[in-house]
Amino acid sequence: MNRRNERGSASLEAAVGVPAFALFVALIIFGGRTATAHQALESAAADAARSASLARTAGAATEAARQAAQTSIANQDLSCTKVEVSVDTDAFTHAVGSDSAVGVTVSCLLDLSDLSIPGIPGSHVVRATMSSPLDTWRGRSS
Repeated sequence: MNRRNERGSASLEAAVGVPAFALFVALIIFGGRTATAHQALESAAADAARSASLARTAGAATEAARQAAQTSIANQDLSCTKVEVSVDTDAFTHAVGSDSAVGVTVSCLLDLSDLSIPGIPGSHVVRATMSSPLDTWRGRSS
C-alpha cells in the first residue's frame, strides 16, 4: 500500500472552503434583509395609501401618507438611511362618481455596509408601491 503524504490537505481545504462558505452565508443574509425590507415597505406603502384615501384634500392626503409610512417603518424596526414617500394625488381632481385611486410609493435606502460582500454596494434602494381607491361618491377637493 503506497500512500502519499496527505499532511496539510485539511488546512488547504479549509483555506478554500471557509471563505466560500462565509460568502454564501453573507449572500443569504443579504437576500433575507432585502426581502424583509421589501415586505416591510409594502406594508408601509399599503398603510400610507389607505391613510391617503381617507383624506378629503390632496394636501391632507400627502401628509397623512407620509405620517403613516414613517410610523409603519418605525413600528417594524426597519433601519433606513433615507426614506422617501411619493404620493400620487391626481385622483382628487377626478369628478365625483368616477373610479379613482391614490397611489403611494415608499423608498428606503437600506444600509448594507456591515455585510462587506465583494461586488455588492454598501447600500441598496428598496421600493414598494401600493394604491387605495377613493370613495366614488365622496366629495373631493384638490
